[in-house]
Amino acid sequence: MSMVGNLRKVARLARRGRRVDLNHPARSPLGSTVVNCVVYRAGVRQEGPRSVNEAVRLARRYRDGFVWLGLHEPTAEQFADVAELFGLHPLAVEDAINAHQRPKVESYGDVLFSVLKTVTFVEHDELTATSEVVDTGEIMVFTGPRFVVTVRHGSHGSLGPLREELESRPAQLAHGPAAVLHAVADHVVDEYLTVAAAVQDDIEAVETQVFSPDNRTADPGRIYQLKREVLEFKRAAVPLAQPLARLAADPAAPVGEEIRAYFRDVADHLARVTEQITSFDALLDSVLQAHLAQVTVAQNEDMRKITAWAAIIAVPTMVCGVYGMNFAHMPELGWRYGYAWAIGVIVVACFLVHRGFKRNGWL
Repeated sequence: MSMVGNLRKVARLARRGRRVDLNHPARSPLGSTVVNCVVYRAGVRQEGPRSVNEAVRLARRYRDGFVWLGLHEPTAEQFADVAELFGLHPLAVEDAINAHQRPKVESYGDVLFSVLKTVTFVEHDELTATSEVVDTGEIMVFTGPRFVVTVRHGSHGSLGPLREELESRPAQLAHGPAAVLHAVADHVVDEYLTVAAAVQDDIEAVETQVFSPDNRTADPGRIYQLKREVLEFKRAAVPLAQPLARLAADPAAPVGEEIRAYFRDVADHLARVTEQITSFDALLDSVLQAHLAQVTVAQNEDMRKITAWAAIIAVPTMVCGVYGMNFAHMPELGWRYGYAWAIGVIVVACFLVHRGFKRNGWL
């Protein structure tokens, strides 16, 4: 049966009140896109359910319960029934399906839609002009009165460890969907700090090579590539400041006061990351300019050496050129020691010119 057929079947079964196995590959309503579907009551994970519809019914049955549905890169067809089940706004659904969104927080009635950019450091033995340093993805979070729907894009940023950590702290999870949103934001920003530390190591390595005594092996392409990766990191982290500030301070945001304080802590961590990224960008500009200046100085030194040696070689060239004209009446042509005298003049003149350039620092 096709994926669309599965979705239609789920809708029919839901209307009839029948249960659909989430774990059965042939009957899963969203196929491999479903990462997990869990119901929590007072911060404690409940057994089952075996379908999204059953999870919603259980969450609504408990006064202090909610359902957390996790998805990975769903298509429009795969997300259609979820959007209808939870009453998600079409504009938010469109953003959740299509990746490459800016970090933002938007309210659609009592549903809060948040977009967070995930960043991970790509390990590499040596930085080159084509090395990928950071890889970005996205996590979209729908938080409603009794539900959380997370949609993840990208090969990294798995929320499995985060879910397990939250389940070990039921008092925090008892605050409901807002606690999950805070945990996701905190997880994303903590990863920013990890990536920033790794990027700093690469910048220090490039900086050390540029300012080493022999910096001719420094490749400006590496600096450009690192700067491009830092800019990608910057585009992911810096725009998140305004959404976090809203969640931390705006009373109109559907976030309780007890969770709002936690968002202020996340905003402080993000501020530290953005300061680091800004300093990275400025430092790479300085390193690149210093490298170009050093290359220019090295080229000037090479040109001075070439000019000095050309002047030294011009002395014997001139003397030999004069005597190579073969005129009949030239001085010392008939003298027995004329050849030795000419060679001596050339050597002494070259020595004096070389000494002059050496004293002036050209050689």
